[in-house]
Amino acid sequence: MNAFPGRWVSESAVAGTTTVGAASRSAIDGDGETDVALADVQGAALAIMRNVESVIDGKHSAVQIALTVLLAEGHLLIEDVPGVGKTMLAKALAKSVDCSVSRIQFTPDLLPSDVTGVSIYNQSERRFEFKPGAIFANIVIGDEINRASPKTQSALLECMEERQVTVDGHSYPLARPFAVVATQNPIEMEGTYALPEAQRDRFMARISMGYPDPASELSMLDSRDLTSPLARIDAVVTGPQLRGMMSAARSVFASGAVKEYAVAVVRATRDDRDLRLGASPRATLQLIRAAKAQAALHGREYVLPDDIDSLAVAVLGHRLVPTTRALGHRSQDSALLIEETIRRILAATPVPTGSQGRL
Repeated sequence: MNAFPGRWVSESAVAGTTTVGAASRSAIDGDGETDVALADVQGAALAIMRNVESVIDGKHSAVQIALTVLLAEGHLLIEDVPGVGKTMLAKALAKSVDCSVSRIQFTPDLLPSDVTGVSIYNQSERRFEFKPGAIFANIVIGDEINRASPKTQSALLECMEERQVTVDGHSYPLARPFAVVATQNPIEMEGTYALPEAQRDRFMARISMGYPDPASELSMLDSRDLTSPLARIDAVVTGPQLRGMMSAARSVFASGAVKEYAVAVVRATRDDRDLRLGASPRATLQLIRAAKAQAALHGREYVLPDDIDSLAVAVLGHRLVPTTRALGHRSQDSALLIEETIRRILAATPVPTGSQGRL
């Protein structure tokens, strides 16, 4: 049933009517979790990666970070020019897991209620009923998120941080797992709004796809000539299994020395001469969570400083704002400047040493 006559409707939005109460919340929220040993996380993760890489050619690093963010229960921002596979990556990742998926095409006329849902008066029963928006799904694909107005973008703030939606004074919990995989075009392109710093900070990581290499682009011409590769893949992990993998990733050990290293790196961004805005404490939390998930993907039960180093650009880069002096005439290369700054900070920060990094 369309709660917004004449307006956009999500491809996989929650169907039917949902009223306020425990019964409706249990219908929205996923139940059950399959116990997954840490040793089995790597095998299941490899199955997901093979699935996604059968659709996305030559982007192993981007696929790995996307899966890391999913296991760390974070949100992913994919930024690049149109046509390089941003939405395809998001769809392939979502289709590899047997859970509910919705897709929101962000446009300038999209309203916040289209995302979160709205209370509608039921005349026959003389009471208001809550019609869930597209945000009520396990994986929400936000396509071209920076084409919507800041008012609509702000509808995601509570959802992404607190995993709930508040409408007319009532709070509705979102399903677990819950992840937003958003794509955005570079801000210098037509019809885009820059994401506010507060919203960028809620994304665990930001990645760029980049153009494919010649061999991958040539292979794409053959594999996508008649059908979409998305039609050929199926889910390889169930929802309860994914929740179990997330729990296993949370159990990965991060030593005190590794945590101190992460804090030192993040704090250095706040004092750096080339940065006007450094990373927040939320960034420190998400850097450690992502490092635990990456360790689990590699079959390790502990975090290494190398995990922090390899994830620092993806987790911290979109949270940092360079100074005007440092940027100079490089307005088009701010991402490159930020990456260089992070790598300089990593090189200058003492790395903890010890037996297998378990200090």
